[in-house]
Amino acid sequence: MATVGLKTTQYSVLANVAREALPVAELAERLGMERTTLTRNLKPLMDAGWVVPRPGADSRQRIVTITEAGQQKLAESYPVWCGAQRAFEQLVGREAVRALHTQLESTLAQLTPLIEDLPHAHPE
Repeated sequence: MATVGLKTTQYSVLANVAREALPVAELAERLGMERTTLTRNLKPLMDAGWVVPRPGADSRQRIVTITEAGQQKLAESYPVWCGAQRAFEQLVGREAVRALHTQLESTLAQLTPLIEDLPHAHPE
């Protein structure tokens, strides 16, 4: 199967933007990443024409929206993503994958309050 030119993090961002156009800050929160990290991940997606920032209600707010080209890239990437998921599950086993997801969710739940309390999490 041909490579589709998306990193795993970019696929995740593109898939989430396809579900719902969101402000950058809200999308970063949903993805569990810093805004600056999300901005770095959005740049190649914007450069490729797969997502665009639209003005929000507030002039400082940017709503990340998927384009038709982005929808096509996502559709092209989906079978590759599913194949990678299946290969990983076959390698480590379904129960190990479930346990990994459970551990990651638990860890994120524990870390989120700590991350939100960091000084850089609330720029003035």
